[in-house]
Amino acid sequence: MGTLRFVIPTLLGIEGLTAKELKRLGMEQVQTENGRVFCQGTQRDLPRLNLNLRTGERVLLELGSFPAQSFEALFQGTKDLPWEDFIPREGAFPVKGYSLNSALHSVPSCQSIVKKAVAVRLGERYHQDTLPETGSVYQVQFSIMKDQVTLMLDTTGPGLYKRGYRAVGVAAPLRETLAAALVMLSGYRGRDPFCDPFCGSGTIAIEAALIAKNRAPGLNRSFSAQRWSWLPSSVWVDAAGEAMDGEYDGDYDIWGGDIDPNAVAIARSNAVKADVEDLVRFTKTDARSFSRRETYGRIVCNPPYGERLMEREQAQALYRDFGKTALRLPKGWKLSILSAHPDFETAFGQKADKKRKLYNGMLRCDLFQYGVKPPSQP
Repeated sequence: MGTLRFVIPTLLGIEGLTAKELKRLGMEQVQTENGRVFCQGTQRDLPRLNLNLRTGERVLLELGSFPAQSFEALFQGTKDLPWEDFIPREGAFPVKGYSLNSALHSVPSCQSIVKKAVAVRLGERYHQDTLPETGSVYQVQFSIMKDQVTLMLDTTGPGLYKRGYRAVGVAAPLRETLAAALVMLSGYRGRDPFCDPFCGSGTIAIEAALIAKNRAPGLNRSFSAQRWSWLPSSVWVDAAGEAMDGEYDGDYDIWGGDIDPNAVAIARSNAVKADVEDLVRFTKTDARSFSRRETYGRIVCNPPYGERLMEREQAQALYRDFGKTALRLPKGWKLSILSAHPDFETAFGQKADKKRKLYNGMLRCDLFQYGVKPPSQP
């Protein structure tokens, strides 16, 4: 099938991390844009990307890109693509997408045009007036940005953040892809003690364990493209084998704590589902009394933001108390704290050494990092 072009949507602010992941996986022509990363590879890379990516949201296979300012141009450009190379006679091909800053701004109309154009192309190739669409799903996705249309097939299905271990969550869960990004941004590689004093359902600590062990996050789930007729099952077996061969053995000090015993029970259950229960500990603990004897380590956490007024005041008090505790830790500790609270640094008691803008879903947040300067610096 030759060279394939992949599009990896990401949460805003972590495109660079995803690009580094792609380069580590040996992908070529890696390019970043706001909210997505492009790369090139072969059909063998399709399962490798789905199994291994920690920060990407899904893996889209690009079929073509062309300018369109009219429905006629959209129809013709879509019809000109070789859909029959990817979608068999019985394949179901629902269509979804979005349009930004473009003349074709009606998404339902664009969906209808794309659907019709694909149907006409496949009908001509398969000599059928009506296609059955009774087989596997080949989800068609379009993006129209500044009048440039990109047409893709979704190889993933449910987003890559659905690792398969979090059947039950707690209120305000952190998406697994963002949790992995926080761990990676903290510089954690499995050697230091790792702590999350606001662990909730355990997502950050579990992602840290997966990273420490170098375990592919997609091994416990399935993907849409596993049911595609043109993709041999052997490429999935090979990719899974390669991923498992890359795992590390070792003892890791990974801990999560929460004041809610129900959250701790859920975190432990999720760790079992993720097969990392032997690598991570969860205990009922009040973050305001957090302490560790080690002279170095990493804290990565996502404390409550306080969306409503009273909650915001409670969050400020919590940040203040946690700040007093955390800032007393030995100098070798590095902190990475995600918050959307506008007065976080004031409440915490110290300006961050480094601040990075991220998005938790659609919510604008900042990652406040402390202790990131070398010890010799003031």
